[in-house]
Amino acid sequence: MPTAAGGDDEKAARRREQRGWYVYDWACSVYSTSVLTVFLGPYLTEVAKSAADADGFVHPLGIPVRAGSFFAYSVSASVILSILLMPLAGAAADRTGRKKPLLAAAAYVGAAATAGMFFLSGDRYLLGGVLLIVANASLAVSMVLYNSYLPQIATPEERDAVSSRGWAFGYASGALVLIANLVLFTAHDSFGVSEGTAVRICLASAGVWWGAFTLVPLRRLRDRRTPGAAASSHGWRQLAATVRHMRRHPRTLAFLLAYLVYNDGIQTVISQASVYGSQELQLGQSTLITAVLLVQVLAVAGALGMGRLAQRYGAKRTILGSLIAWTLTIGAGYFLPARTPAWFFVLAAGIGLVLGGSQALSRSLFSHLVPSGKEAEYFSAYEMSDRGMSWLGPLLFGLTYQLTGSYRDAIISLVLFFVLGFVLLARVPVRRAVMEAGNPVPERI
Repeated sequence: MPTAAGGDDEKAARRREQRGWYVYDWACSVYSTSVLTVFLGPYLTEVAKSAADADGFVHPLGIPVRAGSFFAYSVSASVILSILLMPLAGAAADRTGRKKPLLAAAAYVGAAATAGMFFLSGDRYLLGGVLLIVANASLAVSMVLYNSYLPQIATPEERDAVSSRGWAFGYASGALVLIANLVLFTAHDSFGVSEGTAVRICLASAGVWWGAFTLVPLRRLRDRRTPGAAASSHGWRQLAATVRHMRRHPRTLAFLLAYLVYNDGIQTVISQASVYGSQELQLGQSTLITAVLLVQVLAVAGALGMGRLAQRYGAKRTILGSLIAWTLTIGAGYFLPARTPAWFFVLAAGIGLVLGGSQALSRSLFSHLVPSGKEAEYFSAYEMSDRGMSWLGPLLFGLTYQLTGSYRDAIISLVLFFVLGFVLLARVPVRRAVMEAGNPVPERI
């Protein structure tokens, strides 16, 4: 009887921690939605254009950059900074077992940089670029630490569902805040502010939201010392040691390579879709907000629905199906007519249905491939594949536009990431990879 009671207490404690874990997605996803996906791309592009010379170029550090490419290049620069910082965070977390202070530091630096976007106006495109780089890098570091909790707070059989619920919480919060953004933006005159001020309020409020709700996971999550973790090295030496350790698990590395490729496409779509809609399709900001709101609502259903599909068919098959859907959706985006919101909404619906599920299931699938005691260390490498290595897509997008002047050519180039990612993932024997990592194999994977 005491054993049963102890088991119930342990389950209750785990559920409490899981609920706190969900709230960090609720906190930080508003940045990804309102700032990175909706407002900052078009707004920073317009700020850069106001600072451009007669040929349409700005000159950060004396380098000629087409104003329409500045946002994409800034995203790529933020990724480079993330690559430098994430190994330090992962190594420190595993070495000390104190993830929460590191999570708090990353979250509040990112939230402060986002709140500082209120001061982005006139021709201050360099300020916008710096704040974007700091906020994006801080989010990436915080996600290393956040994701590394998943193997510790969920049993192997729970992880697909727990990971999917986390993504669903994030998309739900993004939808809620976007509704408020839409009201403020469309009725800004009624609130006595200009359109530009309304955009800056929407940007800054995402930082306030991020910081406020981060308090919940910081109260609920528990730090754990893992046996053997104290021997971890520092930073890049630790990353090199992680890669050497991963060589003992080549199928885990194979999954990371596949994920690196297809997730690069996903992250580029997230960051560049609003620029494509505003600059190429000539859609208004209200249309873009509504479209992203549609993505958020459908992403909640998509994340939960794909989580259920994974329970029936396995995470790998479900992810492969989502990559087919991504390929078809982005390919269709090339042919969208300008000034036609209805077709853009159809595209947004297609993205929403596969967006949350493909990311949530990738995270939960990887958690099965991580050897015990290596959670933060391996998730540092995962996050480098997730956000840290997602520089090629934005760079290709920006270069394509700089060379061709066409966002349609830029968007169609992203299909390559989904096709190649599908091929690479299909070749990974995930069941064998789980066994080689020393973890129990779920019935469906």
